Amino acid sequence: MNGDQQATLLSIRNVTKVYPGVKAVNNLSLEIRKGEIHIIVGENGAGKSTLVKIIAGLIKQSTGDLIFEGEKYSPNSVLDAQKAGINMIHQELNLMQDRTVAQNVFVSREPVKTRLRVVDTKKMNSSCNKILADLGLCFDASMLIKDLSIAQQQMVEVAKAVSRENKLLIMDEPTSSLTQKEIDHLFAITRLLKSQGTSIIYISHRMQELMEIGDRITVMRDGALIATKNISEISMPEIIKMMVGRKIENVFSRTETTVGEKVLSVNNLTGLRFRNVNICIREGEIVGLAGLIGAGRTELAKAIYGKDPIESGEVLFYGKKINRRNYTTRNAVDLGISFIPEDRKAEGFFSGMSIKTNMMEASWRFLFRRGIVKNSVLDRTAEEGVKRLNVATPSVEKNVDELSGGNQQKVIISKWLVHDSKLFIFDEPTRGIDVGAKAEIYSAIDELSKKGGAVLMISSDLPELLGMADRIYVMKDGEICGEVRRDAPDFTQEKVLSIAIGESQIA
Repeated sequence: MNGDQQATLLSIRNVTKVYPGVKAVNNLSLEIRKGEIHIIVGENGAGKSTLVKIIAGLIKQSTGDLIFEGEKYSPNSVLDAQKAGINMIHQELNLMQDRTVAQNVFVSREPVKTRLRVVDTKKMNSSCNKILADLGLCFDASMLIKDLSIAQQQMVEVAKAVSRENKLLIMDEPTSSLTQKEIDHLFAITRLLKSQGTSIIYISHRMQELMEIGDRITVMRDGALIATKNISEISMPEIIKMMVGRKIENVFSRTETTVGEKVLSVNNLTGLRFRNVNICIREGEIVGLAGLIGAGRTELAKAIYGKDPIESGEVLFYGKKINRRNYTTRNAVDLGISFIPEDRKAEGFFSGMSIKTNMMEASWRFLFRRGIVKNSVLDRTAEEGVKRLNVATPSVEKNVDELSGGNQQKVIISKWLVHDSKLFIFDEPTRGIDVGAKAEIYSAIDELSKKGGAVLMISSDLPELLGMADRIYVMKDGEICGEVRRDAPDFTQEKVLSIAIGESQIA
């Protein structure tokens, strides 16, 4: 069926959502057609997540109407939306860590044995394993969520959503933690759902995905709809310009720096999921760490930070050997080592607390040691952190949960800038963050290196690593299997990938 002839499934009419001091969605009108994949893009804070939360029954609009299948639609809960056939895959994981995959997929819908009225675990696991197989996943329904990787947990969210009857499926950054193979599987499932008549709203910051999967695209900025176009009628530069309201010439901000003394030396280090690792980072360097999901990159970073145990080998910081047997995150922080984690919601900040509290978290002991306890000093320090990274907030007292993903990440980075760290470890620093916020974070990372900071940057986004890193170590199966340098002719995405999958190796 031609796109212009498709019937309308959902009409959004003059919808506004007001929070104190801000219109998150501003008088927005939009139509979602039956059987289309509709992309929604915009910078963090543009109102995308607020809009889809209204559709999914998580929050209520302040004014305006929703019309679903020709009838007024006003969900009071997620359950109301699900009963109507509307489901959502969330960007942030919302899983019960101590329950099984099947228990999460079928939560509140567990099959029961008729006579005994108890959960039929065998049937539930069997049904769940079929869904996992359809998604091309190799883990079992009986596994606990806490034993899965972040990427695998993301796919459980996908499985949970597709297990229901869907007329409209909302995907909010569904690929942010996935490998390319898993993305391919997800796209295949998405196209299958579309062929069966399911409409899909797809939010993504991975711009290359848009042309591959979408039919139409809507651009939002500052809560308002800027434009809705057929994907075939718009270019990537046009999309980015509409998103940010300006032309971004170069997203990456890497300048030449003076490389100083050796900050970190890791010698024959072995720990959880990595072995015999040798790397070094100097002042002024940005060093990338590439590899496929499960290569051991995050585990290595956590060991350097004192979060995971070290089995053997040594870590030297400015030439001084760290006592690995008694090494903790507190020791790392005292030395000047900071860690910006992949899962910012679970590990990066204190949920329910203010921006100020989160920014000062790493520095409380040092401030009190100096006798600096005045609230005005804390306010000023936090406000300087907000200004330094352009955090979009009216006040440092604002709850960090109310910020967009990009602004939450800026708060986490600012925490360590306030603390004046020497080594910055970034694990997937721009996951789920829009192109404008990415540019600001890249600029901040570049600024750290220019001031003599050493940066270890883990990323699954190879253009990001190639755009920012001076050198890239490549991990495979827990080992460093190669290194590529910016000044080499083969400093390319193809070279890094070939090393990561074992097709070539550099001595």
